[in-house]
Formats: sequence, C-alpha cells, structure tokens
Amino acid sequence: MNPERLADLLEQVRRNQVSVADAMARLRHLPFEDLGFAKIDHHRALRQGFPEVVMGQGKDAKQIAAIVEAIRQKRNNVLVTRLDSAKAAQLKRLRTGLTFHPVARAATWHGKPIKITGKGTVLVVCAGTSDIAVAEEAVVTSEMMGNRVDRLYDVGVAGIHRLLGNRARLDDASVLIVVAGMEGALPSVVGGLVAKPVIAVPTSIGYGASFYGLAALLGMLNSCAAGVTVVNIDNGFGAGFAASLINRL
Repeated sequence: MNPERLADLLEQVRRNQVSVADAMARLRHLPFEDLGFAKIDHHRALRQGFPEVVMGQGKDAKQIAAIVEAIRQKRNNVLVTRLDSAKAAQLKRLRTGLTFHPVARAATWHGKPIKITGKGTVLVVCAGTSDIAVAEEAVVTSEMMGNRVDRLYDVGVAGIHRLLGNRARLDDASVLIVVAGMEGALPSVVGGLVAKPVIAVPTSIGYGASFYGLAALLGMLNSCAAGVTVVNIDNGFGAGFAASLINRL
C-alpha cells in the first residue's frame, strides 16, 4: 500500500464505489503480512515513502521470491539488494518481470511507473573503478526512489584534476554521494568544494592496512570538511536512501 493507492481507496469509499468491508479486506495486511519466516512491512511505503527493500544476502532464492511476490501483490515497486548472479538467475526463474543489475548486485520490479519526487539531482561520485559496484547500488536505489541521478566515476584524489574538471556537475547537484576505498579522502575534497549535503560511503577496497574499509570509514568520520555525513562500509543502499529523503525536502 502506498499513499496514492490509499488516497484512491478512501476516495472510492467516500463515493460509495467501494464498501467499507471491501476496503477493510484490502487493508487487512496493514501494518504487516506474516509469511511465517518473514513479516512483510506493507505499511513502510506510507511511513517512509518507499516499500520495504529486500536484502538478498543470507536468504535463499525461494525466500526472496516469496517476499517479492507479497510486495508485488500490493502493486508496489520492488528492490532487492545484495544478489549474486547465481541467486539472481534462480530468482528470475521463480518470478517473471524482474530486472537484474549485475554491477549493482540488485534486482528491480516495477509495479507502477516511477514518479520523480526528488527536487534536484543526486550525483554519485566514486574514486576508482573498483568502487563502482557500491556506487551503482546507490544509483539503483536513488532511481527507484524517484530521483534524477548523475554519475561521476573514477575521479579519485590520485588524479585530482579529473574531479576539478567536472566542477560544474558538482555545483549542479542537490545531494552528492561520494564513494571511496583506500584511505577514503575523496569525500573531504568534495565536501570542501560544495555547499550541498555530502554522503560519504567507505568501501572495502584497498590493501592490507585498509582493514577491509575500516581505514576509509575512520578517514571519512574524521573529515575536516563540514557537511559530510558517513554511512557504513559498502552501504551504497543506505546512501541512496538517505540522499532520496534529503532530495525530497
């Protein structure tokens, strides 16, 4: 259930086009639907503006398919994150109409056209090509949540001229998601150049002393640039969701 469908249903009740009993039957799974192994939060679209997102990691394809079907029955758009290609192939055999985004490791299904609700553009910036998988998770999330999204990839601090050559795109964005591994310096640089919210995403990319992203995480948390906030390591989804909420304001 989403705000538009709820408003339409209430309007039909008001006009006596739908009975109260029928309306109650349609709302019977609010606030959640119990599948036994999972409780689907159908109320989330009303609370947060986007349906529950399915994390594919740790679930088998049949479990994911059952959750996807429950969300699809409500004609809500579906986003599944953290899918490998083998599990995605199984899922596509179980549920038709899904689109797999291999770089983002995500799957999507559109129950309705995506309405652009973001006021401006979300710019996703990443330091190196090794960070693109996390950046693309942020892109797919932001797009599914109704944002115009721009990409600016491979502009890390080892060749800072690549970033500075795109200054206009940095200035034009409403919210910036900046993804980097290694020492995680890029969000500090971007944060010092723009007067916009910057969401920093550390990745687990780097050599031994990067400690699987911990060095980048600590570097971003210690950023000297004001206006930089940080999500967890490799959490492109979290960054995309936060950017979407900011971009609606």
